[in-house]
Amino acid sequence: MERIVIHSDLNNFYASVERRLHPELIGKPLAVCGSKEERRGIVLAKCEEAKRHGVKTGDTVWQAQKKCPDILIVPPHFDEYMKYSRKVKAIYARYTDLIESYGIDECWLDLTRSTRLFPPFENKYVEAGGERHFTDEYLRFIGDIIRNTVKTELGLTVSCGVSFNKAFAKLGSDLKKPDGTSVISKLNYKTVINPLPVEDLLFVGKATKEKLRGMGLNTIGKLAATDDKIIQRIFGKFGETLLRYARGEDEDEVKHMDDKREYKSIGNSCTYREDITELSRIERLLYVLSESVAARLREAEQGMADTVHLWVRFSDLTDFSVQKKVRHTVLCSEIAKHAFALFKASVPQPFKVRSMGVTVSGFDNGISQLTVDESSGNYKKLEAVERCVDEIRKKHGYDKLQRGIIAEEPEEMKNDLKNSHLIKPANFEDKGE
Repeated sequence: MERIVIHSDLNNFYASVERRLHPELIGKPLAVCGSKEERRGIVLAKCEEAKRHGVKTGDTVWQAQKKCPDILIVPPHFDEYMKYSRKVKAIYARYTDLIESYGIDECWLDLTRSTRLFPPFENKYVEAGGERHFTDEYLRFIGDIIRNTVKTELGLTVSCGVSFNKAFAKLGSDLKKPDGTSVISKLNYKTVINPLPVEDLLFVGKATKEKLRGMGLNTIGKLAATDDKIIQRIFGKFGETLLRYARGEDEDEVKHMDDKREYKSIGNSCTYREDITELSRIERLLYVLSESVAARLREAEQGMADTVHLWVRFSDLTDFSVQKKVRHTVLCSEIAKHAFALFKASVPQPFKVRSMGVTVSGFDNGISQLTVDESSGNYKKLEAVERCVDEIRKKHGYDKLQRGIIAEEPEEMKNDLKNSHLIKPANFEDKGE
């Protein structure tokens, strides 16, 4: 049976929720930003009026104000965003239990078994190529019902991509923003998909885009038509995924709403209130980041990670990233040690660091076994200690138990990055959006 997969993307989600909470903000240029006083003042979300002035996610507050002098800056209210996210998913759950989150504001829905829950539709099927397919009009009808229900009940707008697989549904949700439904069906997908830029495809980040464009593959259609051996030679296993997605052969299932999420990576970053110029402070702040990353890794139950990534942004807003393979670990102490080693090997002094991020990937899902040397050492003891710290913090608060090295940064003692930053599951590559 032909699948019906929707990717729903709440438009300007944080800003839209702020307008629901404060109707007086409707119609005015608005940006949700981190604390300007603490140098974490970057744009997390913006409304359409701000977009029209060129304001982008990731702009600093002063950049946003320069582009749009009348812009209103409001602080984030993450508890409210989570509340509205749950309300939206409750609406989706009326139609299907196959709901896979892709962050706080995006979901895939599989409605293949749910067509009986929608009103009757006259031209539901069409014969083509000896097969029966859903008509584009029917697929748009289903997407519009989902979209309009969210708007009517919650006052939030959604862009929906309706297709026969997850990759094309995700791509479709980007085609009509805000508040639109796009259909990429068995009947029209080559016409719609082939001319699009190759970077529109799911998981094509900056590095992959540059490689593909360097090969002359600037559209999805050109990628789809390329010989498999060429792509696999350049991209390895990931190349097989790219070709499946470009050719409409993605068969990934939409997970059940109760399934645990599979993460590609887990990380966190922070922007500092003043430039960091001392190596000793870099080490301490990497421990702060690694503390949150390790806690999230243990909580996610993805097993141990074998790759540590470091991202650094300097005061002139240039940045770089680097990574290394490590022995499998869930320990903050080891993640921080590797991140600091990467920093020392990659950043010459003097330096002025504005932001840093630490990410881990390469999860073993509990399959890897420690070597005799590792198991006879302190690893298991240290893991037990860190898990005990997790429980104490859940019960008594983050700042009640701290490492000595972090205690040397008094302002970071209460900076619970794990619970104060909402993140999306990372792609194979970060598109920097």
